[in-house]
Amino acid sequence: MMMERDSAYEARFKKLLSRLKSMARELPVDYQQRVPYELLYELASSLAQGQIIEIVKTLKEVQHGTEKHLFRNRQTYLQKLSDEKQLLKARNHTAHDLQALESKHAELMKHHNMKLVEQLDSKVEEQQITLEKAGVPGFYKTSKPVEIQVQMYLLDFILRIGEQR
Repeated sequence: MMMERDSAYEARFKKLLSRLKSMARELPVDYQQRVPYELLYELASSLAQGQIIEIVKTLKEVQHGTEKHLFRNRQTYLQKLSDEKQLLKARNHTAHDLQALESKHAELMKHHNMKLVEQLDSKVEEQQITLEKAGVPGFYKTSKPVEIQVQMYLLDFILRIGEQR
């Protein structure tokens, strides 16, 4: 019984490693160097043991929910600013007043967008920590764009493997 389980694991592991190596070859050359064989080996081993795919799918759902919420938040804010501008126009204010309001709105929108980006960055950090704690190879807290891009490629690999099951 133990031998069957070991050989089933070994077969699953080899298939996963082969698939991951194939996916890694599809990456841009400068990123291929950042996804070494050892990382693919560890990832295949973790995937063969289970659970990682479900964790990543759940995090993807949470991410989509967060993005939708932030998008609606931004749309609501844009509408509020638009309503304020329409009210100013309806009251026949001067072109100078309108220009001043538009300038103020541009600054407010810039600030609002920065807050939304900070919230997304915070969500990325939470997910990195969750994946690291779950023992997913290649995941750790970082704010370096190149490292985040490598992690995004790894997430893509995991999700693509999950779809093939």
